[in-house]
Amino acid sequence: MISVDDYVLQIALWRGLLRREQLESALGSGAGLPSDEGAPSDVVARLVSAGALDPDALARAVAGEFGLPFIELSDKRISGEALGALPRAFVLRNRVCPVELRDDVLVVAVADPLAVDVIDELGHTAGRNVRVVVAAGHDLQQAIERHYETDEVVMAHFLQELEAPEAVSTGDAPLAEDGGALGPDAPVIRLAQTIIHEAIRRRASDIHLEPLERRFRVRYRIDGVLVEADPPPKRLQLPLISRLKIMANISIAEKRVPQDGRIQIDLAGLPVDLRVSTLPTVHGESIVMRILDQRGLARGLPELGFLSDDEESFKRLISAPDGMLLVTGPTGSGKTTTLYSCLHDLNRADRKIITVEDPVEYRLSGINQVSVQADIGMTFAAALRAMLRQAPNVVMVGEIRDRETADISINAALTGHLVFSTLHTNDAPGAVTRLLDLGAKSFLVAAALRAVMAQRLVRRICPACRRAYTPAVRELHALGLTPSQLAEAKFAHGAGCPACQGTGYRGRLGIFEIFLISDEVRGMVYDRASAARLRARARQDGMRTLRDDGVRKVLAGLTTIEEVVSATVGDID
Repeated sequence: MISVDDYVLQIALWRGLLRREQLESALGSGAGLPSDEGAPSDVVARLVSAGALDPDALARAVAGEFGLPFIELSDKRISGEALGALPRAFVLRNRVCPVELRDDVLVVAVADPLAVDVIDELGHTAGRNVRVVVAAGHDLQQAIERHYETDEVVMAHFLQELEAPEAVSTGDAPLAEDGGALGPDAPVIRLAQTIIHEAIRRRASDIHLEPLERRFRVRYRIDGVLVEADPPPKRLQLPLISRLKIMANISIAEKRVPQDGRIQIDLAGLPVDLRVSTLPTVHGESIVMRILDQRGLARGLPELGFLSDDEESFKRLISAPDGMLLVTGPTGSGKTTTLYSCLHDLNRADRKIITVEDPVEYRLSGINQVSVQADIGMTFAAALRAMLRQAPNVVMVGEIRDRETADISINAALTGHLVFSTLHTNDAPGAVTRLLDLGAKSFLVAAALRAVMAQRLVRRICPACRRAYTPAVRELHALGLTPSQLAEAKFAHGAGCPACQGTGYRGRLGIFEIFLISDEVRGMVYDRASAARLRARARQDGMRTLRDDGVRKVLAGLTTIEEVVSATVGDID
């Protein structure tokens, strides 16, 4: 029996969309079609991914072979009546999408006309006549996500269930605080899962559940900005919070003190960790769940936002055999991601790497990670002192908070170890004075420190709706651009699209200030020079400020003027 891949590939060959040598190259020399023994079954996806097949042209060809209309869904507005004609679960399970309802005939888009069982079931499920049209697979998937998997649709679906009488009790089993009385399919349990899954799907970094006086607010932090979701009913506050506390393995009986926990779930085969923090407030317990995305730790330096010259400088720094490299910035500026990316780059069989963190957020294979436990005496300083007896090559200290930790870290850097750590300062030169304020000796800081890098995060322009534009005069004045810079500028902004949820931004990138410790600067550190003098000297040596690096990324069309001005408002240069 011929497979779907066989038939689609034959159509592509017949219609001249694919050459035989491209197919053989993808499958391997002398290989047959996917139905042949040993041939891969994902060859169509591989050919599309490699650019050998145009997915839109292929979908048009398949539609023509079956005598069905082809439809583009990217700009198609679908009425709520049409969307409601098929159950959401059926749409998600079978990857079909209703397009139009006219004269009691439902037009439904499919990507695979050979899915006869699904097509036969459409009419029975919809309870009316159905007309099938063909859409490209990627176009269809985006339409389904846009209309069926948005936060508003998912939340509304559950809120309807929760308002139903059977959602409150089943027989004599009332809705318990832990949401467990109704079993694993209880709406409260499913609602908790949906809130987490929706946050992950929308690339949120945090989930905030906040009890207010008259309502229970749910917000997601997406690309650094809090976005409010449709709130659950206030009456579900206790059951939902208790359910999340159970998932995080923390006490549901204790509501008077803050608690910390961790949730581990599996999403489509991908393990996801969430760090959970509870805080008692006057209207109930507030919960914040930090989503720990392991995929971000393997990013290369260009993905973090480094331009080529800064990337070369930073690679030289992290490849040094010893010394100290500090990363500074406020909470949420991406310091941990940067340091973990460094460790990922250095993680080889010939190096021993040990980290001490509070807490250990990400588990890294091949790296020894130690968690701070101050209540039993395992402080940063105590852990670091013990770590150095393990003969590591590379040491990462989550944060230098006191003199003892600073002194041990500096001594480690002076005795053949490469030390990474973070400090909370506004700019890179300020890290030197911060170490001196903690009590570190100036001659040791001067000898140990190799460089300090300050960083901030700005939102990246959405590639799907990126548009060139000419900024207003007041915007140009805000950055103080020169005529030569304007001549080569590629100003852009995001128009807003479903991929970025109308914001014009998708993802974030860093802007950096790299302060290299030259011989002249080392002498100034030894003499305990002020941060202002160190900054002035660094500028003379060619250091670009955060604002300067942000301007370069605006001119390259990576981010916008508003983002850079907002992130560098304290940059006085």
